[in-house]
Amino acid sequence: MSSLSVYHVSSPELPNKVLTHFEDIVSTLAEQGVRYDRLQTTTPIRPGASEDEVVQACRESIDRLMSEHGSVCIEVVSVNSEHPQKAELRAGFMNEHRHGADEVRFFAAGRGLLALHIGDYLYAVLCERNDVVSVPAGTAQWFDMGEHPHLVAIRMYSSTQGMVANPTGADIASHFPGLDD
Repeated sequence: MSSLSVYHVSSPELPNKVLTHFEDIVSTLAEQGVRYDRLQTTTPIRPGASEDEVVQACRESIDRLMSEHGSVCIEVVSVNSEHPQKAELRAGFMNEHRHGADEVRFFAAGRGLLALHIGDYLYAVLCERNDVVSVPAGTAQWFDMGEHPHLVAIRMYSSTQGMVANPTGADIASHFPGLDD
């Protein structure tokens, strides 16, 4: 089940609130300029599938989301627990960073924890299949796919230059619970 945990940065051990109802997650993230939605799909895709397989299987959803959000490029993250570089991939995503373009994340399979650091708060969104999160350019964030990853996430950006992750230099991610905690 998807959820949203909201923490004050001074208390990473205890969330201020944990939300599991779709409408509550939508409204809480909307207050921060982040759009949360669900896109019901029936196309099965397995974590670990190649980028071509994912794009082919999810073409209709990708086209719809790219059109709705003005996205011009995509990046596929398709990882399962047998991926030979899963630890390195996880470590790279766990560094707080910003993108110079709006980003849309569509979870086609599995789950992951997207953390958004906005002001004095952290919004930890546990995303699952069919979840869509639209993050405005410049939002500090990190992503945890867990020690035993099982996900297919398609990231769409409003510009190719915006795909580049710009590290903030903060080590905040290490202070908050991860996907497996």
